[in-house]
Amino acid sequence: MMKIFSTAQNKNLSNIMLFVVRATVSSFMLVHGVEKFDTLYAGGPFEFPDPLGVGPAASLSLAVFAEVLCSGLLLVGFATRLVTIPLIITMYFAVFVIHGSHGFEKQELGGLYLLIYVLLLVTGSGKYSVDHFIYKRTRPEKP
Repeated sequence: MMKIFSTAQNKNLSNIMLFVVRATVSSFMLVHGVEKFDTLYAGGPFEFPDPLGVGPAASLSLAVFAEVLCSGLLLVGFATRLVTIPLIITMYFAVFVIHGSHGFEKQELGGLYLLIYVLLLVTGSGKYSVDHFIYKRTRPEKP
């Protein structure tokens, strides 16, 4: 009964869950990113929010960069802390700028993505990642 209230962490289970969270959130975001990628390269006129004032095409390109390239790198756990930064910025603008006045229903999904990306920024990718493999190969030898 007391184990229910334990705050101890099982390191292996935590690493497995970091992998599951990374793989799930990046796969879901890739779906959104591929849709935007198709829109960007369809060649026709399109409408896209421009919260930075750089033009709809540039704003869409930045969103595609974050949602496709950064999500792909997040999926394999490569430079996790670095690639979460564009994703955090994208979700910040989606939640607080683009949907800021639209109410909770429009902000909820982006807010969940934002929370997960901040979590991954803080925790890193975990053991089951390219980051871990690189770290193991490059860390200094213990004396």
